Amino acid sequence: MAVQQNKKSASKRGMRRAHDSLSNPPLATEPTTGEVHLRHHVSPNGFYRGKKVVATKSDE
Repeated sequence: MAVQQNKKSASKRGMRRAHDSLSNPPLATEPTTGEVHLRHHVSPNGFYRGKKVVATKSDE
C-alpha cells in the first residue's frame, strides 16, 4: 500500500487542483427564434441551426 513520505503543502495541493473548477456550459443563440440553448442541441422550440427539426406541442 502506498504511503506518502512527506506531507504535500497547501500550495502544491492548490496547484494540482488549479484546473478542476467548473466552467459555464457553451451556449448558442438560435438565429430564428433568438433562444439560448446548449450548443449542438435542439432548442426548446424544436429548432436546430435555423431549421425546424422536432414537432413540439405548441405547433399543434
